[in-house]
Amino acid sequence: MKDVFYSRVLKPVLDNILSFSTRNALCIDEHYYSYSTFGKAISGILHEMLKTNYQSQKVGLVINDDIETYASIFALWLQGKSYVPLHPDWPQARCIDICEQVELDLILDSSTESRYAGIRVITTRGKSGVQPLVAVDCAEDVLAYILFTSGSTGRPKGVQLSRGNLASFVDAFFDRYSLDEQDKCLQCFDLSFDLSIVSYLPPLMRGACVYTVPLDEIKYTYIGSLIEDEHLTFALMAPSTIRYLKPYFDELDCSSLRYSLFCGEALPEDVTREWSECARNAIIDNVYGPTEDTIFCSAYRFRGDCKNKSHNGILSIGRPMKGCEMAIIDEKQNTCLVGEVGELCLAGPQLTVGYYKNKEKNEEAFFVKDGIRWYRSGDLAYSDADGDIMYVGRLDHQTKIRGYRVELGEVEWHARKFLCNKNVICMAIDNKDGVTEIAMFVESEEFNPDEMNDYLRSRMPSYMIPTRLFFVPQFPLNSNGKTDKVKMKTLIK
Repeated sequence: MKDVFYSRVLKPVLDNILSFSTRNALCIDEHYYSYSTFGKAISGILHEMLKTNYQSQKVGLVINDDIETYASIFALWLQGKSYVPLHPDWPQARCIDICEQVELDLILDSSTESRYAGIRVITTRGKSGVQPLVAVDCAEDVLAYILFTSGSTGRPKGVQLSRGNLASFVDAFFDRYSLDEQDKCLQCFDLSFDLSIVSYLPPLMRGACVYTVPLDEIKYTYIGSLIEDEHLTFALMAPSTIRYLKPYFDELDCSSLRYSLFCGEALPEDVTREWSECARNAIIDNVYGPTEDTIFCSAYRFRGDCKNKSHNGILSIGRPMKGCEMAIIDEKQNTCLVGEVGELCLAGPQLTVGYYKNKEKNEEAFFVKDGIRWYRSGDLAYSDADGDIMYVGRLDHQTKIRGYRVELGEVEWHARKFLCNKNVICMAIDNKDGVTEIAMFVESEEFNPDEMNDYLRSRMPSYMIPTRLFFVPQFPLNSNGKTDKVKMKTLIK
């Protein structure tokens, strides 16, 4: 008896390999691969795996931008295995640490040369075969993948997502969005980031074509050109993407988009409204969810013809998707009243089983209330009378200045208003005397800040006015397209 993951996720892709054999499945570095070619790549890798006598359920996967890497994911899933992404550009010590944490004894690698000399490696480059694409029987709680995210201790922590978690996400996704074989879908994330999964998996389940962004391209200009030139119809992006594309909005035509989704960072309403003119035919959704709740779990639909719900200029994250549960609680685990700010907690079938071999973090992040297991997101939020949730900021984005609690998102909002929507980030820092101050970073050439400070003083108490100001011509981004706040902190002297 095949599991739900097979019937809902794997079987549709296998059916498309037969039904849409000549249609394009992937476009990688401007080279097209048909569903038939994709199926043969899966078959060849599956054949190589079956020749290897390995026991582990968890397999390392070097995540290059090529057909072999995407095919490896499906080969592993057909065998009931989970993949652990190993980025080719990560420091080798980080990758080795991940291998040791998970005790990997096998790695799939499409690189010309592998850097994992001490572990058994299957070279997947150029593999093609006729191995039948048959799935083994699996339970829903078998892991589909483990994604390693930054840890507060400096050591990455592994988030375990099961086949059941992913099947539940797919069910919720298609309850809200529709794709078919005519769609052309953007995949702009590297495969260590879970947003990549929604960018390739639902499209391949519906016979669509997935367009990836080569690792060696200038990511944001390439994305704009790709959407426009190839007439893409579906795009999930980090909000930073459209901030970088903003100077080109007047000349950019993204009218081919049917869906334009944003996730990974807070989404400003003003930039979204400007973007909606470029993507004038698209349904624009702000979707929300941490890795721990399988990609995303709530959505808010932007309306270009009316005022949208927002907090400090940041769009609402909406309401839970199918099967998901969200609650806002106070410090005593009581449910907050409408309009009352608390910590956003998540539950439901998309929720992870926990962090890999990390009992302390699991006890800190999860709790049970009234028989339901909840995850503490670390995000501050409140709900309105309609049940829509407003994102306020991170718990760690709050600080105390001279004993007063300050929400740094509010400071950023007022500054953006004055600066005509320039990108602004505020951080709490301790000066040489151990006193907490607010540092503001502005994505701009240097200017005299006197007028801005006067404006801020007219709208906020004195303790909320930033005392340190840094001008950055262009904010650095990490590999997931988010503003790299770790690098930003290095600018503080």
